[in-house]
Amino acid sequence: QVQLVESGGGLVQAGGSLRLSCATSGSTFSIDTMGWYRQAPGKQRELAATISAVGGANYSDSVKGRFAASRPNRLKNIVYLQMNNLEPSDTAVYYCYAKSTELYWGQGTQVTVSA
Repeated sequence: QVQLVESGGGLVQAGGSLRLSCATSGSTFSIDTMGWYRQAPGKQRELAATISAVGGANYSDSVKGRFAASRPNRLKNIVYLQMNNLEPSDTAVYYCYAKSTELYWGQGTQVTVSA
């Protein structure tokens, strides 16, 4: 079992920045890919960023160039999402995930971007 806890969400004005963190515990040795999904009100959950065990990251078109995922300490399996130049359309609950033999999710953290 793997447990994930996100932090760092909040309210920010358009153009501002936030950094989300996702800390893991439990059977973290088996984690491969980690990343972030987001779900806006009334919409399906969508992938925002994914980062491999060796640090290679991919982004959705909607966040590319503004968001950056990082995984600075592979052994600790902590992942960050630096979000810059935020837009009201980025308002969503952001969920961290970790993939090993199963897919694990955090509880989500709210990000609200005001115009």
